[in-house]
Amino acid sequence: MDRSGAAVPQGTPPMGWNSWDSYGTTVTEAEVLGNARFLAEHMAGAGWDTVVVDIQWYEPTARPGGYNDGAPVLFDERGFLEPVVERFPSAAGGAGFAPLADAVHDLGLRFGIHLMRGIARRAVEADLPVPGTGYRTGEIADRASRCPWNSDNYGLRHGHPGAQAWLDAMIDHVVGWGVDFLKVDDMLAPYHADAIEALSLAVRRAELRHGRRVTVSLSPGTELSLAHLEHLREHADMWRVSDDLWDRWDDVEAQLARMARWAPHSGPAGWADADMLPLGRIGLRAERGEPRDSLLTRDERRTMLSLWCLARSPLFVGGDLPTSDPETVADLTSTAVLDVGRRSAGGRELLREGELVVWGAEGAGDLSGTRWAGVFNTADAARRVRVPAASAGLPDRPAALTDLWSGERVELAPPTPGSGGDAVIDVEVPAHGVRLLRLEPSA
Repeated sequence: MDRSGAAVPQGTPPMGWNSWDSYGTTVTEAEVLGNARFLAEHMAGAGWDTVVVDIQWYEPTARPGGYNDGAPVLFDERGFLEPVVERFPSAAGGAGFAPLADAVHDLGLRFGIHLMRGIARRAVEADLPVPGTGYRTGEIADRASRCPWNSDNYGLRHGHPGAQAWLDAMIDHVVGWGVDFLKVDDMLAPYHADAIEALSLAVRRAELRHGRRVTVSLSPGTELSLAHLEHLREHADMWRVSDDLWDRWDDVEAQLARMARWAPHSGPAGWADADMLPLGRIGLRAERGEPRDSLLTRDERRTMLSLWCLARSPLFVGGDLPTSDPETVADLTSTAVLDVGRRSAGGRELLREGELVVWGAEGAGDLSGTRWAGVFNTADAARRVRVPAASAGLPDRPAALTDLWSGERVELAPPTPGSGGDAVIDVEVPAHGVRLLRLEPSA
């Protein structure tokens, strides 16, 4: 999205770390910086470049496992939210997130924060002046517009001129801290077109004022309809297509069908987001579950990463990186796999028969001529799979493929004698697993 409303190339799907899966509403500055340093040292070379502080960084009584009704959120004399100094000590003295953003930038990374749609209820009740206007916060709030799962905010009355003035000033304030990425929640379920447009306008104005590009991410996407595609492309950079995803096979499997709908429409004009990657050490103080290593098996993890890359979804890992297992980190930094998401085009579902799902994608730019095939097995047991090469988007001739997870060489097999059929992919696929295969241009 360009901020004049026209779609322009944005390169590759965003990639980074987000605090939600590990720390829920309670992440601290030290934990953010620990993950940022790990990202910079061990993952930035593979393209991971953004660090996001998720919800309720302004809530002094935040706790694991949910939200507090009527939370005593912190805000200044304009109704702009403030970080909790006990958790973010560099925010003391009204500095906000500027020192933390500077520290993340010094690592060569981008810095992001989470916001809820609208304005803090307590700021509305305080009836504060709207900067630069004669209006007050009590006038600009829509008290009937409330998030069904979090009580912090009211929506804004977007037909009131004071509402855009307040939103412009608030977004300008946080972008002035050095924020490069805004994850804005309670925008898509239901679909708040007026709030999306107002946010887009406020971000455009802040970008022009501060001379920095801000990525806009919208959540959550429960049953998001493709009917909104052009509106989303015009006003956001990425948008969720599902509710929160956790470390459950059912959650991962459901994304196969969702991304089959969205992947053909995902690209530089805007990225359909299959949600975060609950991988590594998660649940430390999270909304759901006890501290744990992700409950997804190795094969389920690789299915997730393969699908997200074939569908060109943004990648935001939620595990606490310094305490995550090395095998997970190795999978997250496999450049051969990440190339599928960053250097491909045309990722799509090609075949679905029962528990067999096949995706394909083509190389773009300097990888033109490369092809990838993802052969997924959603069954609870391993199975032998024979798939016609053409059904996986591959040439109908003998060729050697590379399995990107194992490094194994896989030969396209000749057709069964007398069948008159095509060359086939003939592979064993593990339960809930994938064979992610690459065909080089010269093969």
